[in-house]
Amino acid sequence: MKPSGVPSIISADVVMRGNVNSSGEIQLDGSLEGDIKAGSLIIGDKASVKGEVICETVTVRGRVEGGIRAKSVSLAATAHIQGDILHSSLSVETGAHFEGNCRHSDDPLSEASAKDFRRARPSAPAPRPAPSMADEDANASRSGDTPAFLSQGRSPLR
Repeated sequence: MKPSGVPSIISADVVMRGNVNSSGEIQLDGSLEGDIKAGSLIIGDKASVKGEVICETVTVRGRVEGGIRAKSVSLAATAHIQGDILHSSLSVETGAHFEGNCRHSDDPLSEASAKDFRRARPSAPAPRPAPSMADEDANASRSGDTPAFLSQGRSPLR
């Protein structure tokens, strides 16, 4: 995609709510609550996005809470991502923080790829509370000091 003129700069003192669309280059140093679609995007060190990022190329130095779909994704050491990444190319610097799923796609910008990625996302089982020492002691005394995992009804070998 050919850049269309001068890059758009959203400075650090700007707080935006809503969606942003551009076929050109954007440098975001402020904060955005909404989705952003651009040809090229740089998310600055102090910048934050709460929404979906869809770009040809994206460099993240700040925070993103939401999904990223891009042909080329670069996560700098200062990046904090909470969300999924669908990409053709991914680079991650040491120190970057990423919580989510990521998957390669030949065409991450297509809606079909996005739907497949959302549908294939594994759902985490609900966490179970860890048994306390008191629970383990009670189980051991009831079963004649045999650990619960060795009892006949719970044998891993059956």
